[in-house]
Amino acid sequence: MQAVIALMNWTQDLLDKFIEAVGFTGSLLLRLYLVPVFWIAGSKKISSIDSTIEWFGNPEWGLGLPFPALMAWIASITEAGGAILLFFGLGVRWISIPLMATMVVAAVTVHLENGWLAIAEGSGFFATERTMAAIDRLDRAKDILKEHGDYSWLTENGSIVILNNGIEFSATYFIMLLAILVIGGGKYVSADYWIAKKFRQ
Repeated sequence: MQAVIALMNWTQDLLDKFIEAVGFTGSLLLRLYLVPVFWIAGSKKISSIDSTIEWFGNPEWGLGLPFPALMAWIASITEAGGAILLFFGLGVRWISIPLMATMVVAAVTVHLENGWLAIAEGSGFFATERTMAAIDRLDRAKDILKEHGDYSWLTENGSIVILNNGIEFSATYFIMLLAILVIGGGKYVSADYWIAKKFRQ
């Protein structure tokens, strides 16, 4: 029995040393994954800021938010600027908070009514009447393409799907940002680490 416990302790010690040696990569990979996500979202909003403001403010076909110009600029700069800060690992914990807020706003105002799924599925725990109806339409569209188009060419780089636009992506990004908020920018690989090393006790 003692030999088993000793082996378990040795194995755990080995794992702890491995995590200590490469643990910084977790935060680095989370940051680098999120950089293009927020850069594309933010820079796209900025490049067509007038349309973004309209979409933020219009209650009929947009979000119907108050102060649409202010909200559009805040969201755009937070996302694009946040991508830059995440890339360099600068102010990672601080920028994670407003980025998480943008994900909550996006989930509630844009995605929540569509359920969980980002891509429509016809079965499974998260399937809804909406996604099942979408799959029926998708099957019909595939039949039309097979009959009247070069379906093999159309799908050689990936399957044809229907975007459901549910909260899946915004919830996933929120969780990733929450993890970054907790663990920080990462040892050795963030500006935050070197600034703290120089200026904080």
